[in-house]
This record gives sequence, structure tokens and C-alpha cells, in this order.
Amino acid sequence: MQLRYNYRAYPDASQCRALASAFGCARVVWNDCLRDRKEAHAAGLPYVTSAELSRLRITQAKRTEERAWLADVSAVVLQQSLRDLDTAYKNFFDSLKSKRQGRKVGPPRYKSKKDTRQSIRLNTNAFSLQGDGTVYVAKVGNLKVTWSRRLPAQPTSLTVTKDSCGRYFLSFVVDTEPDILPALQTDAGIDLGLSAFAVLSDGRKIDSPRFLRRAEKKLKRLQRELSRKVRGSRNRARARIKVARQHARVADRRRDWHHKASTQIIRDNQAVYVEDLAVSGLGRTRLAKSVHDAGWSAFVGMLEYKAALHGRTFAKVDRAFPSSQVCSACGFRDGPKPLHVREWRCGACGTVHDRDHNAARNVLFEGRRIVAAGRAETPNACGAPVRRAPVPAQRGEAGNPRKGQTTQAGIPGH
Repeated sequence: MQLRYNYRAYPDASQCRALASAFGCARVVWNDCLRDRKEAHAAGLPYVTSAELSRLRITQAKRTEERAWLADVSAVVLQQSLRDLDTAYKNFFDSLKSKRQGRKVGPPRYKSKKDTRQSIRLNTNAFSLQGDGTVYVAKVGNLKVTWSRRLPAQPTSLTVTKDSCGRYFLSFVVDTEPDILPALQTDAGIDLGLSAFAVLSDGRKIDSPRFLRRAEKKLKRLQRELSRKVRGSRNRARARIKVARQHARVADRRRDWHHKASTQIIRDNQAVYVEDLAVSGLGRTRLAKSVHDAGWSAFVGMLEYKAALHGRTFAKVDRAFPSSQVCSACGFRDGPKPLHVREWRCGACGTVHDRDHNAARNVLFEGRRIVAAGRAETPNACGAPVRRAPVPAQRGEAGNPRKGQTTQAGIPGH
């Protein structure tokens, strides 16, 4: 299976200029190839193949006066940019044909040099790990890297990213074998919430850290300072970076906390079941800020890939399942209840329930039923998953990058 490992890089001034040139050239190739395909589509012409685009927009473009600077960067960077465009188109077409699960994917869009997040992707022909702990990147040089952990194997690809606050990261994709943990006899159902981040079926509660809420006072002050700066001025650029750094600090703390909590849950339980929440819908309600601050989707994604990595069972319970309405003691459905009702008594057996603990127990029972019906990832006799769930690389690497993305591994404290 594939895992991604993220490390902080510290390029010097000349390397920053070389990386900025590589980011710009990759963006230009993307936009030129995308424009050709859009114009061909508008004119009713056949779909322009990648081979034709590579010949016109990379090989021949380097020989022209207006695109001669494309030769200053590695050819691998330009070819990978074209491949990323192909991947973005494939995802779009698969989404149209319902071959791709999840939310609908839109067509590729043009990239702007004003985007605060820039990235390039390289294969093994354009980078190598050096014996002195640096990473050689073609036509950039040896980058100084802080190694928070060792790579388990030789990487197959590298993504160099500059985030919105000016930090550089090297993201390696590594093919590795699952690390199967010893089998346990304990299962856990998880009810995610806002008052408590998670309540487990055994009664344990994980308090919500609320990183964004705790940083709101400082963020408001920084945003107020940013709004008073003149647009286009250097002072505004500095103020924007201060705001971006504060948001990055919040995101880093949340991600690190998610990794620690999800790892502990996977290590303590043989099977983990969670409710498939409609996070995108909840993110449009009056609870939007608290929902996004909790980061449920990222946390559930970590549970899913870590279960596959360590040979655990993982299943999602349908969001239509009435976990808060059913008595976990007798199974009587007592009807919907407003959010302010945190405890209730069953009308059939008289058991008094904590709303979240009762929901977690119901999620556990329903998850076991799903696994028994053969609709979830279950371990085989050797402990490995029968239908191992793929662990995807970072979303948005190909296509339209999204701000604030998180990686699946390589975070200190994971």
C-alpha cells in the first residue's frame, strides 16, 4: 500500500528562486495545455492527446522566444504537470459517468500565479536522497530537510510544496507493506460530536480541543491589522503572511492531535465503527465554524487508512441510521429528540441514557451487523484485509489543489 510522508525543507535564497521558477513553468504548461483542450472542445475538434500537447507545449515551446525559459527547469517537472492535467480530466470524466465515488468533480481550471500555494511533482529521475541527509532536486540543488522519521522504503515520487505562509515541504510517496498489529477482542463504536469530540461505546469521552476557538482572539487581531493595510503594499503582504501562519499553526495542531487520537483508537481496538456524517451539509449550518474546527472528515479518514495499515476492521454506519433515537438496551425506537436533550429515559424499558454514549453503542451494534453481512473490510486468517482499502495520496495533488490539505502520514507524533 502507498503512504505519504511529509518533511519540512529549508531551501536557501538561490534554491527558493529556482523553485519559484519551477512552480511558474509547471503552471504555464498546465494553463497552455488546458487552453488547447478547451479551444478544441469549443471548436468541436477531437480531444487533444497528451503526446500532441507534450510535443507542442513542451518540446517545441522551448525553441520559441516567448517560452525559451521553460528549458531552465527540469523536463520532468513539465511532463508531470501535463500528467496531472490528464489525471484531473480523468477524474472529471469518471465523475460524470458515476465511476468515481464521492462528491462530483468539476473540470480542470486555470492556475493563477497569485495562488498562495504552489507545488511541483517529480519522479525518481529528478530527485534522489543524499548520504548527508539532503535531498537532491534536479536544477534546484541539495535541499536541507528536517527528518522527523525515517522513510520505510525508497520513495517512488516527490511533491515539493510551498504553502500560503511561505513554508516548503517535501512529500514522499512510499510503497510499503501493512504493519499488522496483534489481534484484540475489543471493538469500538464512535459517536462524533461538538460538546465532546468523540464518545466511545465503552463510555470513554474524548474532549474537543477546539484549536480554532482558542486562537480566535489572536486571529481577529491579525485580520483587523490586515484589513487596514493598503492593497498591493508590502505591509499588506507581511500582514497576510502573519494571518496565514496563525491559520497554519491551528491546522498543524489539529492534525497532530487527530493523528495521536486516531492511532490510539486503532491500537486499542480490533474493529472501529463510525457514523457516516454529512459534514459538507453541517458545514452550511449555524454550527459551521465548530464543525470545521472539529475536523471530523480528516479524523475519519485517518481511522480508515490506519485500520487498513494495521489489519483492523473499519466500517461506516449509514447516516440515516437513527443512532440517537434507538434504546441500546432494548432496541425500542423512542423518536427524534432536539439537540439540547443530552439524557433521556427509554419509554419501553425505563433505562436512562446519555445521548452520546447510547448513540456510540448503537453505532457499534450496527457496525457489527454490517461486518457480519460482508459489507465492510474484514481481516482474513493471516490478519490482512481481504479487500484492502486503498490509501490515497494527498488529495488535490493532481487537478485543482485545495487550500489547507492534510497529509496521511509523516506528522510528528503520528
